[in-house]
Amino acid sequence: MAVPKKRTGHSAQGKRRSNWKATKPTLTTCPNCGQKMLAHTVCTACGQYKGKVVSRKSEGFVDASEVEETKKAPAKKSASKKSTAKKAEKPVEEVKEEVVEEVKAEAEEVKEEAEEKTEE
Repeated sequence: MAVPKKRTGHSAQGKRRSNWKATKPTLTTCPNCGQKMLAHTVCTACGQYKGKVVSRKSEGFVDASEVEETKKAPAKKSASKKSTAKKAEKPVEEVKEEVVEEVKAEAEEVKEEAEEKTEE
C-alpha cells in the first residue's frame, strides 16, 4: 500500500479543495399557483406535478385504490362472465365504517383490560 513520504501542507490542501463548492438548488415557479418550488418535485403549496394532481393537498386528488375500484366495477358487469351466485357487495363507505367500529371496540377492550390490571 502506498504511503505518502511527507505530510500535505495546508495551502496545498486548500488549493486542491478550492473547487469543492456547494451549489444552490434550482428553483422554479409552479405553473398552477406560482409558488417557488424545487425543480422536478411536487409543489408543496398546491400538490401538483407537471399539471397533474398527485398530492392529498390538492382539491382534485383521487386515491389510487379508488381508481382501481372504479376500473374493476365495469369489468364485473360484463355479460361474458356467468356467475351462478351473485354476492351483494357493500359500498366502500359502509366497509370503512365497520372497520372503524371494530377498531374502536378493540381499543375499548384494551382500555378495560389495562384498567383491570391497574386495579389489581
